[in-house]
Amino acid sequence: MDCQEKLEVPVYTDVDRETFLRDIYPLRRPAVLKRVPLGPCVRAWTVSYLAQKGGDREVKVHVSPEPRMDFLHKNFVYRTLPFDKFIQRAAEAKHSDFFISEDESYYLRSLGEDVRKEPADLRKQFPELAEDFDIPQFFEPEQFFSSVFRISSPGLQLWTHYDVMDNLLAQVTGRKRVVLYSPKDALYLYLTGDKSEVLDIDTTDLQHYPEFVKASRYECILEPGDLLFIPALWFHNTLALQFGVGVNMFWRHLPPESYDKKDPYGNKDPVAASRALQSLERTLGILEELPPDYQDFYARRMVLRIQSRAYQTMEASPGNLDTA
Repeated sequence: MDCQEKLEVPVYTDVDRETFLRDIYPLRRPAVLKRVPLGPCVRAWTVSYLAQKGGDREVKVHVSPEPRMDFLHKNFVYRTLPFDKFIQRAAEAKHSDFFISEDESYYLRSLGEDVRKEPADLRKQFPELAEDFDIPQFFEPEQFFSSVFRISSPGLQLWTHYDVMDNLLAQVTGRKRVVLYSPKDALYLYLTGDKSEVLDIDTTDLQHYPEFVKASRYECILEPGDLLFIPALWFHNTLALQFGVGVNMFWRHLPPESYDKKDPYGNKDPVAASRALQSLERTLGILEELPPDYQDFYARRMVLRIQSRAYQTMEASPGNLDTA
C-alpha cells in the first residue's frame, strides 16, 4: 500500500543459537534468518514425495472460492480429504475434482490428535515427514508448545492476526510474502479480537478504514529454506506466491502459568490480559449509567490513565538496528 510507511524486515545469515539469543531475540522485532539448517525437507518435500509419505490419512482443510480467506466472515468451508489427495489439489491452479469451484483455494493448518486438548505436533501427526525436518534449537525444549504444518494453494492469502507466543515460521518449499505490523500499531488495524477487519492490505478502502494508513508496514519475501522470527503480538499477513509448505514452531516465552491451559491452538490472550479485558467491559458497562457527555469525559480520563500507566516507550528507529 503506497501511502503506508514501508520498512524492510532485517535479514541475518548463518545464524546459530548463540547469535539468535544474543543479537536478534532481545530486539523483539521480526527477522528473516537464512541458511539455518532445516534438514533434507527443503529438497525432499516435492508434491509426489509429500503425497507418498503423508498417505491417505484424513485431514481437515479450509476450502474457499476466493484466494483471500476471511476468518471473521468465514468465506470458506471445512472439508475432509485424504492427505495425498489434498496435496495434489492444493498444488493445482485448476481442479478437475472440487467442492465449490474449479479454481477454489486450499489451506491446511494441522491439528493435534485431540483437537480440543492437544496442540499440533508434526512429530505426532506426520512422523514420516517429521524425520526430514530439523527444529532449530533456538529455545529450550521445555518451552516448546507446538509445531504446525501449513500448506497453501498458490495465491492464498491469510487474514492479518497476532499470536501470543513467539514463533519461527520455516518456509520449506515455495515462496511466500509476509507483511507484518508492530503491536504499537494495533490502534490502526481495526481489530476484532486477535484479527484485523482489513482484509485487503494492498488496495485498502481508506474511506472505510482511514486510520489504517498510519500503520507502518514491514514486508519480506521468504524463499525455500528461510526462517522468519515472528515475536509474540506482532500482526502478520501471509500470501503464498507459489504452492508452499511451511512449519510454524511456537514456544512459551512467558512463565507457563501466564497461558490458558485449555488452549490447544495457543492463540488465547494470556490469563492476566483476559482478566483485564473482562474488567474493562464491566467498567464500560458502569460508565453507561452516566449521561453521554459524562461517559465521553470519563472515558477520555481512563484512556489517559491507561496511557500513563501501561504504554511503553516508542520502539527504536529501524535505522538504528544492525544486521549480521
